[in-house]
Amino acid sequence: MQENHTERPLQPGDRAPNVVLDAITRQGKIAIDDFRGQKPVLVGLFRGLHCPFCRRQIAAMSELSGALQEKGIDSLTVVNTPIERARLYFRFHPLPNLLAASDPERVSHKAFGLPNVQFTEDETDWPRKVGISTVRSMRIDMPGELPEPMDPMAATEFLDKADGYEFTPDDKQMIATGEGQLVGEFLLDRDGVIRWCFTEAEEAGRHMFGIPAPREVMSAASNMAV
Repeated sequence: MQENHTERPLQPGDRAPNVVLDAITRQGKIAIDDFRGQKPVLVGLFRGLHCPFCRRQIAAMSELSGALQEKGIDSLTVVNTPIERARLYFRFHPLPNLLAASDPERVSHKAFGLPNVQFTEDETDWPRKVGISTVRSMRIDMPGELPEPMDPMAATEFLDKADGYEFTPDDKQMIATGEGQLVGEFLLDRDGVIRWCFTEAEEAGRHMFGIPAPREVMSAASNMAV
């Protein structure tokens, strides 16, 4: 299994690494190389299911899976959640056409160059370190879900309560080791070359906790030679 551990998130034109993970929504393993030479694939690398923003990002990606399949493009969702915990979650929160894999060690995130940000008292060196004061100064605006723009910590607490999410020891372990893990989506062509991406590391973190606009994803998909 290839692990890049790049100094930056992989970009369009880079060849995606192969990673082999435990499948959540079916038995056995899933590998990036399963798609190589077969079909393009949109790979979403997310924090664990303990993250309310990631739960919403995963749902948004799932909503596009049908439209992507019409263009001959598969989707793979990867979560930083242990396999049994992830299977339990999706048993009670099924998403149509979801192909998901478990990556509690964040092997895929590292291979695609997504940093695990260290939280500091006041030092910010994005995307390696970020000060807590900087995080608290961020505002997340989610009309219909949040009553007003909130800082990430307050928004997380509000959304978890709204979702009725119950944390398990597995969730708490993932938070302890990967709370600052940045996420991203990568569209690979049939040869495994990245043609489009959206990551939280871009633009000094202005994409944090957000999702790409569906039209942006579908525009990138339309430009793929399937």
